[in-house]
Amino acid sequence: MRVVHLMASPFYGGPERQMLGLASHLPSGVESIYLSFAEHGLAQRFIDEAQSQGREAKLLACNTPRIAACIREVAGELRRLNADLVCCSGYKPDIIGWRAARLAGIPAVSVSHGWTAVTWKVRAYESLDRLVLRWMDAVVCVSKAQAGKVRRAGVPDEKIVVIPNAIDEGAFVEPDARCRAEMEAWFAPPPRWLVASAGRLSPEKGFGVFIDAAALVAERRPGTCFVLFGEGPLRPALEQRVRDRGLEGRFVMAGFRDDLRRFLPNLDVAVMSSFTEGLPVFLLEAAAAQVPVVATSVGGVPEVIDEGRTGHLVPAGDARGLADGIVSLADNPAQRDAMGQAARARARTQFSFPAMGRAYHDLFRRVARPRRPS
Repeated sequence: MRVVHLMASPFYGGPERQMLGLASHLPSGVESIYLSFAEHGLAQRFIDEAQSQGREAKLLACNTPRIAACIREVAGELRRLNADLVCCSGYKPDIIGWRAARLAGIPAVSVSHGWTAVTWKVRAYESLDRLVLRWMDAVVCVSKAQAGKVRRAGVPDEKIVVIPNAIDEGAFVEPDARCRAEMEAWFAPPPRWLVASAGRLSPEKGFGVFIDAAALVAERRPGTCFVLFGEGPLRPALEQRVRDRGLEGRFVMAGFRDDLRRFLPNLDVAVMSSFTEGLPVFLLEAAAAQVPVVATSVGGVPEVIDEGRTGHLVPAGDARGLADGIVSLADNPAQRDAMGQAARARARTQFSFPAMGRAYHDLFRRVARPRRPS
């Protein structure tokens, strides 16, 4: 079976890691191939990563708004590759991939990670995506919450499959005193507690609320310092917010890090402040690192965090609730340890790549049509 993954990858993030990780956990008879829209050259990093893992991967020449040309190019690639099905991740791959698959005479599967509505243009494309999903042969939802949204968009139940995001064994990293010391050296004086978040610096992630919560925590527990890993369009505004809240020297914008997993086990608390999510990979990585999380109760987050057992849940936009959760964990090291251990156990048993691979393979076998002669 030849599965072509159609992506639009402006950076090497969660969806990209999930689809590449999936390829390593499918049976040897399933070949995974990757196509991505160039995204002004930003997708090259994903293509390079796929190729470094021994996967066939290619940047497409066409891009929106030349939708008809995009469809023709993708359909041509699907025929050239003798694909058995196309697996689309994101609204642009869905809209173009569905039509290209029909021209190539093969099924199309969408992986619905979530919708962000960050700009009017994105909202328009996401509205069209909701329509296109009804015509897909199957829609994979990364959480039950996302499945509910897809169902409300008019996708029939028989087309919806819930397959959660997964975490690989490489995420189960132990604390390293040298790494902790490296982070502590970012501050003067060194902090008593280290609290961090990570993600693309875009509106849906709610990092402004995280900064507001940090200011509240700093008033109550002056020994706390904060780190935000990631890059994105909101960096200048978030840096100004740090200054406005009087957090200079206490709040570090650490940028995008390839080695984020090295830092996570050395945190005291992780924070997720999003306004909307499918099932965030950062949440799974924090759990694998044995770090309790204070997170907003959005999307699939409550499917990962058991309130009071593996972390704390608060309403979206509630800076004071985030601050209360952080302070509660800072004051109780025994609770931090217990929650971290419970979170790691759950990540290992419920969000593994082998289980994800089996679920996708079952779906692909059900959806794919008999192989056509080359």
